[in-house]
Amino acid sequence: MPKSDDLLFIFIDNKLLVSQLPDENDSTFDTSIKYDLSSLPPLPEELRSFSDQTSDLVKTSGNQKHTLLDIHHLDFQQEGYQLLTLRELLALMNADDFQHIAQAWQYALFLRTHRFCGRCGETMRKVSWEMAMHCDKCGHRVYPRVSPCIIVAIHNKKQILLAQGARQKPMGFYSTLAGFVESAESLEQTLHREVMEEVGVKIKNVEYFGSQPWPFPHSLMVGFIAEYDSGEIKVDGKEILDANWYEPDNLPKIPPKLSIAGRLIEETLHRIKQNT
Repeated sequence: MPKSDDLLFIFIDNKLLVSQLPDENDSTFDTSIKYDLSSLPPLPEELRSFSDQTSDLVKTSGNQKHTLLDIHHLDFQQEGYQLLTLRELLALMNADDFQHIAQAWQYALFLRTHRFCGRCGETMRKVSWEMAMHCDKCGHRVYPRVSPCIIVAIHNKKQILLAQGARQKPMGFYSTLAGFVESAESLEQTLHREVMEEVGVKIKNVEYFGSQPWPFPHSLMVGFIAEYDSGEIKVDGKEILDANWYEPDNLPKIPPKLSIAGRLIEETLHRIKQNT
C-alpha cells in the first residue's frame, strides 16, 4: 500500500473513486479529499487486496509517489465514496490537481490498450524505469500516446467566429474550431487545413496562444488566435453543423474558462472590445 501522504488514483472502469462530496449541489470543497489517502475513508478490503497486488507507479514527485490502481467491472458502492468521470472532475478541480488525475488516467488507458505487442502479438511487460511497455520477443517498445490537436479562435476585428459541432449540439454549445494534426503536417498547416475544411474560410496573422493537455482520451490542445482573411462561411455538415460571426454582446452558449476553448474565446473577446 502507498504511504498516507502519497496519492493513490483508483479507477473503476472509466471513473475515479473519490471521497463523497458533502453536498451534491456544493462544488466548493477541498479537492485534496478526493484522492489523498490521509483524508480518504479506510479502503475496503476488496480494494485493499487489489492495491497490494496490482498497483502501478505513475511517477515520483519529490518524496511523494503517485500510484495507479485500475480495476475493471467491479460493482462498487460504499458509504463515504463516490465515482466521478473525468469531465465531472474537470469542472470541480483546479488545473494542477486535475493534471495529476489526467496523467494517471492516460497511463491507465495506455496499460489497458497495450497488453500485447502490435508487431508480433506477444504479451508485453511494463518497463520499470519509464512509462513504457516492452516486448521481449521482438524488442518493440511503446509509450503513452499523445495526439496533438490545434484549436483556434478566429476574429474579423469586431466579431468572433463560433461553431457548433455534432458533439456540442446536445449541450447547446458554440465554440472555437479544432482538429487533429495529420502525419507529416506542421501545426500551421493543420490550422489552415482544418479551418478551410470545417467552415470554408481563409485566415491570416496566426498567433500562438497556449496549450492544454486534454485527456479525452489523450489529446494535447495547441491554441491559436487568427484573423479572418477571406471567404464565406460554409460548414461541412459532418463535424460542424452550424457556424456564424458573433458580436461580444450577443454570444450563444460558450464553453467555460476551465478549458482552453473558453480561454481562447475570452482573450479574443477582450481584444475585440479593445479595438472597438
